[in-house]
Amino acid sequence: MRSILKGGVNALSLCLVFPLALMTGFGRVESVFHFWAQALALGPGLPGDYLRAAYYRLTLEECALDCRISFGTIFAHPQARVGSRVFIGSNSVVGKATIGARTQIASGVQIISGRRQHGRGDEGAILSADRSNFQKISIGPDCWIGAGAVVAADVGAGSTIGAGAVVISSISEAVVAVGNPARVIRETRTSVS
Repeated sequence: MRSILKGGVNALSLCLVFPLALMTGFGRVESVFHFWAQALALGPGLPGDYLRAAYYRLTLEECALDCRISFGTIFAHPQARVGSRVFIGSNSVVGKATIGARTQIASGVQIISGRRQHGRGDEGAILSADRSNFQKISIGPDCWIGAGAVVAADVGAGSTIGAGAVVISSISEAVVAVGNPARVIRETRTSVS
């Protein structure tokens, strides 16, 4: 009964956000994509979570309907992928990223699109956004990203990133990393594939 109810709520959510996704060209018109991403970020509670998941299902490269995207969280680029049963806490920002299945992301996390997003010209001026150097960040399945972390490099499957950590170099699989810059402090018992 519960799965039938959940399926019905998912279907209703998809119907409600379909016109919004259509306006964005299903994520191709980024200015409209950003408008609706920011508007839907303000939807409170469980109804907001369902609407955000449905909107991103229709506008991101890939997004599972069974993910949970909490209040205040936005995707800055439609070139993102979200796996099954992913949880993203409130007030987080996700750039160009791939987030593996069952990964848990706490509140206030920033997953930015690489370390060098904005280059500088010969005279030191910041280059325009169309000449930016965005990268897609990969976070493996079964990871935990602690509150307030900044992730600017890949995180391997089954790894834990401590609260407030700043990831500027790739983190291998099945480890715990903390600090600024994030450093591995221990390995976990088993790796996750």
